[in-house]
Amino acid sequence: MIAGDHKDKTLRIYAEPSKDESFRYIIEPIIKWAGGKRQIINKLLYYMPSKWNTYFEPFLGGGALVSEIFRMNRLKSAVLSDKNFDIYNLFSEIRNNPEELIKGLNNIEYRNSKESYYEARSEFNSIRRTHNLRRAIIFIYLNRHAFNGLYRLNSRGEFNVPFGRYTNPHLPSSNLVNAWFSLLKNVDLRLCDFQSATKDANAGDFVYFDPPYTPISKSSNFTAYIDGGFSYMDQVRLAEEAGRLDSLGIQFMLSNSDTEETRKLYSSFNVHGIKASRLINSKGERRQGASEIIVTNYA
Repeated sequence: MIAGDHKDKTLRIYAEPSKDESFRYIIEPIIKWAGGKRQIINKLLYYMPSKWNTYFEPFLGGGALVSEIFRMNRLKSAVLSDKNFDIYNLFSEIRNNPEELIKGLNNIEYRNSKESYYEARSEFNSIRRTHNLRRAIIFIYLNRHAFNGLYRLNSRGEFNVPFGRYTNPHLPSSNLVNAWFSLLKNVDLRLCDFQSATKDANAGDFVYFDPPYTPISKSSNFTAYIDGGFSYMDQVRLAEEAGRLDSLGIQFMLSNSDTEETRKLYSSFNVHGIKASRLINSKGERRQGASEIIVTNYA
């Protein structure tokens, strides 16, 4: 286990932005994402190392942590990746075509109704998985109108989340899209598995892993955000990859559910138990006080 200086525990202390940096201070996740980290962001900031060279995030999702790192002006060099094609496609289009994406969101014909939502879902499933601006636009619409903001694929690889019935859902503002453009314009963005994403990491770099969580019960096993899901053997592979990084002097932090299996997988590292809300649960009373862990290989 590598050692590290972790004395600086100051959280969310930001200087006043200059005009050139104004976008940095309005950024937040551009999509809702099951397992998103906004509820525990201060804990993640607390357990981050005090310094690093390149930042790696192989399970990007909605990007809650990287947006905070960017806001704190600590994102000097980054490799961001996800195996989910639509995550990759969305952030690619934000980086490459922000003005066209904004125009498409402003002019989207779909509205907040059940009929409109299912028309949009049908169109989305008809678009091939290639770099596609229209698919990214509809993906955002579906994300903001789908039940709990879920992303779920059926056995045919089709998006099948039902309508969410929200009173007043809204699409991202142009300022938010431009903020994400500012974050992404100089990062290495990849569509790949976590092992491929971290193969270029070197001593002194920092990797944050936020995989689909180990299920705490059979009914909570939700990993269908990519074709093939994320199995227990994938969790084992991830723990092995964490061990490889540690042997090379690479700092890593990992979040997961607090289960006997996950504690066993990371027993040789620092395991910190925390409490967090689980917004993926449809029953409100079950969303509170879930046990999670944050694992680090530095002091």
